[in-house]
Amino acid sequence: MFYYVYVLQCSDRKFYIGYSSDLRNRIKTHKAGNVKSTKGRLPVNLIFYESFLHRMDAKRREKYFKTTAGKRALKLMLKKYMAEYF
Repeated sequence: MFYYVYVLQCSDRKFYIGYSSDLRNRIKTHKAGNVKSTKGRLPVNLIFYESFLHRMDAKRREKYFKTTAGKRALKLMLKKYMAEYF
């Protein structure tokens, strides 16, 4: 089983960062408006994800992406995307 850290871009142009063991189902749940954190920010688009073999590794990465340094790292990794859409 894999665990995924994912980044969604919401309609307010902000990112939502989360993790799940079932990425496809989790994204469907977000897009259906069944997640409190993104319900009022639809539509959402998956723009990035990473996979891990261990849940704790995915949780640690999610926590990192929510820090200032992690947000900076994401912006560097998604530099081309950011240039096109922001």
